[in-house]
This record gives sequence, C-alpha cells and structure tokens, in this order.
Amino acid sequence: MGPILKILIPLLGLALAYYLYSAPENFNEEMLRGKRVIVTGASSGIGEQMAYHLARMETHLLLTARTEAKLQKVVERCLELGAASANYVSGSMEDTMFPDVVVKEAENTWGGLDMLILNHIGYSYFNYFDGDVGHVRKLLEINFLSYVAMTVSALPMLKESNGSIVVISSMAGRIGTPFIAPYTATKFALEGFFSSLRNEFIMEKVNVSITLCVLGYIDTENTVRAVSHAVRDKPAPKEECALEIIKSGALRQRELHYPPWLVGNLLLLQAIAPDFLDSLIRGNYKVENIKR
Repeated sequence: MGPILKILIPLLGLALAYYLYSAPENFNEEMLRGKRVIVTGASSGIGEQMAYHLARMETHLLLTARTEAKLQKVVERCLELGAASANYVSGSMEDTMFPDVVVKEAENTWGGLDMLILNHIGYSYFNYFDGDVGHVRKLLEINFLSYVAMTVSALPMLKESNGSIVVISSMAGRIGTPFIAPYTATKFALEGFFSSLRNEFIMEKVNVSITLCVLGYIDTENTVRAVSHAVRDKPAPKEECALEIIKSGALRQRELHYPPWLVGNLLLLQAIAPDFLDSLIRGNYKVENIKR
C-alpha cells in the first residue's frame, strides 16, 4: 500500500463517520412551509435551484440578483412550483444601500423574516494574482461587506422570529486556493466574521442560527465556464447542493460540507498534513492551460 493510500483510507473512514453524524436526518419540508425567506444571487446557479426547492416547500420568497429579466423568469417558475408567494428586487451589491433596500422590501411585504440565505458573489478572474488591489477591495464590498450589511439590517426581524442565517462559503474559505486569491480572501473573511458572530449570539442568548456552507466544486454554469479547462476534478450537482443547503439551514446546523466526502477529507488533511494537502491541490490543476 502506497503512502498516499495509507493516509487517505483512514481519513475516508473518519470523514464518513463525521458525515453520518452531522448529516441532516430529521428534515421535513413542513419545517419551511409558510416561512419567509430571502435568497440572494437567485437568478442562476445554486441560488436559482434553492429558490425552486423552497417554492416546492410552499415558502414565501423574496429573490434578488443583478439581472431583472432572469429574476422575473425565476419568480414565474417559483409560482408555478407552488411558492406561497414570490417577488424580487433587482440590483447590485456594489451599491452599499442595496442590502437595506432588499431587507426593507421583506419588512414591508411580510412584516418579518424567518431565513436569510446569503449566496451572491461578484465577478472575479481565474488566474495568477495580478496585483490589482482595487479589484480585491471591490470584491470584498460585494462578497463580504454586503453580507454583513444585510445581516445587520435583517437581524431585528430574525431575532423576533428566532430565525436562521445561511452563509454560502467555500473550501476556498478554509484552504488557500491558487488562481482565485481575491475570491479566497472574501470567503476567509466570511468564515471569520460569521463564526465570531455565532459565538456572540450564543453568549447573548440570541436564538438566531448561523449555518456556514463549505462547498467544493459545483456544476454551476459560471463556475464550469471559468475553471473546467484547468481543474481535473468533476463538479458536484447544483440541484442536490441547493437542497442540502436548505436542509442544513432549516435544521439550524453549524456547518454543511458538500460534497461531504471530499470536503471532509480535505479538512482533515489540512489539520494533520497541510503541506501534503497543498501538494495535492497544486497537482489538481492543469497549469499549462492557465495563461497569465
């Protein structure tokens, strides 16, 4: 047995045990029927799929993204699927006032909020870091600061409903990942902020859950287009990913790892053999296909 297998086989067992322990087991769609839910980044990808799952569960939906035409189509489909109600607010999270606009719309429409799903991201490149500090600053505004702003705006309603915050993060928020340095920085920021906030909620006896969703490579159109030429891995399905996110939020879990076997193993490797993990990560890229 080679040295890599000697490391990976026990890790697989530990990851499986962890997954079986932590996987959502008692989820029932009734948990979400009639709940009032905001989903950001809902015009495509995982956000769109979450909207469809939530619609089938007969929730009230408020969706947001940049592109109004796409949002209109998603809302129409949600109503067809059985949503208790579905509306949208289009706009860009580059606008520092937009998070408040979205939350105010929920307050005016429903008078409250049960779940806030933060999923949107700004555009970033897949390549060697080019030294553009302005791009990092802009991405932090969209991928991090707007998450904080929406949470602050929504918190009074979430406290009243004993609600939930679901934050879509990434393996890139736990492990330094090449070719996406600005994006990775924003995900590390999310992980730190919301982990700290969770502890403060517990200390202050605030009954609002925070679920951090640590995702691997998912087959969204934008992600596949950006990285498929240079990554050896196969992407996991966005439809299943979206459903697991919803389950974890409804069950008020601390974290979701998806796909569980991959994320679990990588995090275990990070803890016990970080240099070996870095070498595995570097070997997963077709560097010859990445041009500066």
